Amino acid sequence: MKLDSGLMGKLADAPASAAKLEAAGYDGAITAEMAHDPFFPLLLAAQSTTQIELVTSIAVAFSRTPMLLANIGHDLNSLSKGRFVMGLGSQIQPHITKRFSMPWSDPAKRMREFILAMRAIWSCWYEGEPLNFRGDYYTHSLMTPMFTPTDNTYGAPRVILAAVGPLMTQVAGEVADGVILHAFTTEKYLREVTLPALEKGLTASGRSRENFEISYPGFVVTGRTEEEFNATKAAVCKQIAFYGSTPAYKPVLAVHGWGDLQLELNRLSKVGQWDAMGALITDEILDQFALVGETDVAVDLFKQRFGDVVDRTTANFAAKDANHQQEIMQKLKAN
Repeated sequence: MKLDSGLMGKLADAPASAAKLEAAGYDGAITAEMAHDPFFPLLLAAQSTTQIELVTSIAVAFSRTPMLLANIGHDLNSLSKGRFVMGLGSQIQPHITKRFSMPWSDPAKRMREFILAMRAIWSCWYEGEPLNFRGDYYTHSLMTPMFTPTDNTYGAPRVILAAVGPLMTQVAGEVADGVILHAFTTEKYLREVTLPALEKGLTASGRSRENFEISYPGFVVTGRTEEEFNATKAAVCKQIAFYGSTPAYKPVLAVHGWGDLQLELNRLSKVGQWDAMGALITDEILDQFALVGETDVAVDLFKQRFGDVVDRTTANFAAKDANHQQEIMQKLKAN
């Protein structure tokens, strides 16, 4: 199992932070598109590291075009000598239309075409194929030598796709190199909904699970003191409630028979009752969504629930010190 850690903080600190993660033995340095661009830190990290993978988890696809991301993906993969992993996500409609002022429709179909369009562009650059991609949402039919990269030693980056629902999950299995599961995922939902959808997509593309990577961040409720444990528990409950209020995530709750909870969480979210939302997450619900217990117990739970399925994780088990972190790494990596 690969272990990743976040590359957050100030942009100027990215080179040193990435170097520390590499020295500590992490497999991947992860950025996310939140308050800052997800690519700039990885550009800097590529110059201060030599082995660690550089991963966006995630960059918003629909706020950009396939050509734009094909260029960014090429440049980062070339600079890092093949270590860049492009993690993409769709975001939800209000953000795409109101925050990014970009079109929205049929997210799973659009995402499938988006990734295929990028791959067509890369095939043009690296294999000399004529660029003639014509889809329902994207058309790319012009490429001249002036705009064709020549530093093509490392080729295209791997593409992994964030997915929750079965349609987007199937798309990941069909056209991506891996899937990023949402933290708002339970073992039951993973095995009963996610894995069958992935298998359907892999079968459609004629590929096997062996060459496909599943990444799962996971909620962890632990702490080095009782006070820290309780604070983490309260924060995770609020986060679960926040995600649970989103209509698109209702099927995850519904698998457990908690579909009505989503309606109530959604109602409370519209009036800003965030504390009341968190209070609705009972210990029973928390135990399904999170790994709860002392650090070593939480690590054991992770391996029991996901060890045969998940290939990489960013779960934070609150190590006591550097030596304890190394023990956690060894335990998670062990068969």
